[in-house]
Amino acid sequence: MADLLLVAFVGVAFALTGWRPDRTWSLIAVSFVLTALADAVYAYTASSDTYVAGQITDTLWATAALVMATAAWRPHAMTRHDASETVGALAAAGLALAALALLICGWFADLLPVAGVLAALALLAGTGRAGLLFGENLALLRASRHEALTDALTGLGNRRLLLRALADAFAGGARPLTLVFFDLDGFKGYNDAFGHVAGDALLVRLAHKLGASVETSGVAYRLGGDEFCVLLDPPAARTDAAIVAAATALEEQGDAFSITASYGVAQLPEEAETAEHAVRRADERMYAHKDSRRGMGKNQAYNVLVQVLVEREPELHEHLREVAVHARRTAIELGVQSEQLDEIVRAAELHDIGKIAVPDSVLHKPGPLDEEEWQIMHEHPVVGERILAAVPALRSVGVLVRHSHESWDGTGYPDRLRGTLTPLGSRIIAVCDAYDAMTSSRAYATPRSAAQATQELRRCAGTQFDPAVVDAFCAAPVAVPGPLTLA
Repeated sequence: MADLLLVAFVGVAFALTGWRPDRTWSLIAVSFVLTALADAVYAYTASSDTYVAGQITDTLWATAALVMATAAWRPHAMTRHDASETVGALAAAGLALAALALLICGWFADLLPVAGVLAALALLAGTGRAGLLFGENLALLRASRHEALTDALTGLGNRRLLLRALADAFAGGARPLTLVFFDLDGFKGYNDAFGHVAGDALLVRLAHKLGASVETSGVAYRLGGDEFCVLLDPPAARTDAAIVAAATALEEQGDAFSITASYGVAQLPEEAETAEHAVRRADERMYAHKDSRRGMGKNQAYNVLVQVLVEREPELHEHLREVAVHARRTAIELGVQSEQLDEIVRAAELHDIGKIAVPDSVLHKPGPLDEEEWQIMHEHPVVGERILAAVPALRSVGVLVRHSHESWDGTGYPDRLRGTLTPLGSRIIAVCDAYDAMTSSRAYATPRSAAQATQELRRCAGTQFDPAVVDAFCAAPVAVPGPLTLA
């Protein structure tokens, strides 16, 4: 009976480890099995009066002891919490098994009353421990469900919870609701200027304000990044106070930044048939609103700078436009979207704007440049950034322009940035600029074919160019439908 209890004890330990015991518990199991086997052989031979001391089976006890010593010798790292949990579980299991053994023995022999009391107490202890474990599992289940449906940063419900709420609404007869989809304007620039820690803090503040603004009329959700949603009940029109208050809650102003929110509204159920359809409809209207709200000053300044290039260097402008077309399709291939894609296209079309400050004698020199002339040329990205920085809405574009001549291995200019320290947009522009330069007619070089230029890009991937950007450039469709820029 004792041997069976020991083997059962190891079985419980195996179960607690998910049937993936480590080497220590495996050695303990082998030791107990050898002990049980030796005891069984001895009991049989002794009962049949055939036991002879010194047989090979006697070595099983010594072997079992040696295996147990090996298990004890092995170091085992366990935290204090893990140790207390394991000891508690094993103690409860041991008490239950001991009670079971006493009850089984009671079938064959009369037990003292104290044995029955001890068995009952052991069973109560095991049952109590099982109850505690059940409660802990319920708490873990509730916590995991909460984490699965809650945005970890802001504490608002996440996309999964929103889709579940919409699905429940449609399943329950599709009562009238209003879904409002928000996207922050200016958040990327804030993140770039003040860092991701400050950006996360801003998202938390805005989320709390948004939740408070709809506390009595609906529920707020964060879908990820700078995207939020509000589900209003009863439904509301676009200009209703509840929606205006929610949009206002997502605004924050400062001396060096301005955060606002574009939003789209979908009325349910008449404008959507499913939860996914409802989110998509509101998202589409949000982007339409965003396009209509893009600053006219930004567009006007951009158009003025482009026109300056047209007047100063007509051929240069054509080159920049081709670079912008290639940059757009490459960025889309890399998964870039929305505001970041717009900035990359603008920076591509203006990445050589600083050349308007380069003397004609240097810019149009037919032969190689000397060291002083190269110094002048290497300054044009810095000049371009200064020009664009004069328009606050184009400062982030200016950063991409400054680094558009950096190299992947750190040998570029003006700052000799290496690898991913160079912004993605600048790395894209560098590849597209080199391709167009190689395939264009120049006074000092014969144009290469598209295949030759692509081969040269691949040869320089990992040194001059980002390999991932080169792969995306080569894989992207040659023509991308739609306008060159997003706004």
